[in-house]
Amino acid sequence: MLDADSKSQLQGYLALLKQPIELVATLDDSPKAKEMQELLQDIASLSDLISLREDPDAAVRKPSFAIDRVGTDIGVRFAAIPMGHEFTSLVLALLHVGGHTIKLDPATIEQTKALPGHYDFEIYMSLTCQNCPDVVQALNSMSVINPRIRVQTIDGALFQDEVTERGIMAVPTVFLNGEVLFQGRSSAEEILAKLDTGAEARTASQLSEKDPFDVLIVGGGPAGAAAAVYAARKGIRTGVLAERFGGQVLDTMSIENYISVLETDGPKFAAALEAHTRHYGVDIMNLQKAESLSRDEATGLVTVKTASGAALKGRTVILSTGARWRSMGVPGEQEYRNKGVTYCPHCDGPLFRGKRVAVIGGGNSGVEAAIDLAGVVEHVTLFEFMPTLRADAVLQRKLESLPNVDILKNVQVTEVQGNGAQVTGIVYRDRATEQVHELALGGVFVQIGLVPNTDFLKGTVNLSRTGEIEVDARGQTSLPGVFAAGDCTTVPYKQIIIAAGEGAKAALAAFDHLIRTSA
Repeated sequence: MLDADSKSQLQGYLALLKQPIELVATLDDSPKAKEMQELLQDIASLSDLISLREDPDAAVRKPSFAIDRVGTDIGVRFAAIPMGHEFTSLVLALLHVGGHTIKLDPATIEQTKALPGHYDFEIYMSLTCQNCPDVVQALNSMSVINPRIRVQTIDGALFQDEVTERGIMAVPTVFLNGEVLFQGRSSAEEILAKLDTGAEARTASQLSEKDPFDVLIVGGGPAGAAAAVYAARKGIRTGVLAERFGGQVLDTMSIENYISVLETDGPKFAAALEAHTRHYGVDIMNLQKAESLSRDEATGLVTVKTASGAALKGRTVILSTGARWRSMGVPGEQEYRNKGVTYCPHCDGPLFRGKRVAVIGGGNSGVEAAIDLAGVVEHVTLFEFMPTLRADAVLQRKLESLPNVDILKNVQVTEVQGNGAQVTGIVYRDRATEQVHELALGGVFVQIGLVPNTDFLKGTVNLSRTGEIEVDARGQTSLPGVFAAGDCTTVPYKQIIIAAGEGAKAALAAFDHLIRTSA
């Protein structure tokens, strides 16, 4: 199952095991069960601290396997062959169950240990999903810290009947004690916030007690991280207030145009951003959504209030709140979000295997999504509002060569239809003839660009017609001492490298403002 290089690499990791672990396989006669058995045999052969046995009569999903710490009730289960994006999850599960140190914040570990009651988690994922490993690894780590937390990771493609029966149309989807808890990427901190209902108020109180920052950065994407590094290197007190550190980068499949980094993926890049930022002692305040901004004319201090009730102050503020996927804004879209309407073809595409789907948008993202999905689903129909596609010519040629793709141009989607549980089709209008048509579908992938996260700033700083923060060449906004950088601004070309550069520039401008306005 594992090639020689993978075995050698895994054997190196397994040398870090401190306690014996047992792999317990529950298999059936399927080809996938055979693959799972071969994988487990390979793993067991690489360390004397790993044993393997089969338990064919266990009342669990087949095929599946558990990783248990011998002599304890610590363990995790995979109803999956965790390769692809999930191979790292498998390696970490082996190491953590085997006693290797879990790299979570000490406060997060203590909060996990203190959770009362019992928790039975089921994670439905796909092996092509770049968001799923974060959830799998977070919950597996939590289950090792607190054995009252039980976790099972399930490959939706391997258990398609369950996916259909439970109406799962987006991954990751996490069930807690049989009920859906959440969908999408989530860290251990975010999961704890859902389980520990008093944590938000405690955190808000602690944040409000902090002294004013020299530079308070709102947003933790590439622009915010670059601003934080540049500010902290000046020796001034720097804080980052982020709803989700890493921002939109976390949802990016592949990054191949960040100069000096030949190729990486979004989660790895985001982790590197955070590590670099923490290296300089920056105070990162994660899971905090900014709700308002104001400036005291007498003191010059800028106050940022959060949805949790916290109030933080800065002598200067850099806004780097980024952008989010743009929605179509048609009836049915929000009602069927994650019930057939999705925004991530890489994550959710395998759940639509054998179905007919639509891709909305004829730019590079839309055409790339259609090409990707065509290899998985039965049929793809691409909808473009304008008379011509906007994607690169090479992508258009590839799309047009695919036999199971239709391209509809100069059309407007006006409604997403469904049966209450999932998408059944869409309604669209031919803009040339004004004729209205219906098309039966099992899924809708929306790829129509981004909208800036600036709603909370209306009436505070000048915004463009499209909601972007207006900035000058130094990143200065219309409010003294408040700067902005990245995808939330009027700076053209929304690229990671541009956002990072703009963040660095805004930090230098903020520092210049501080030294020129200090008493």
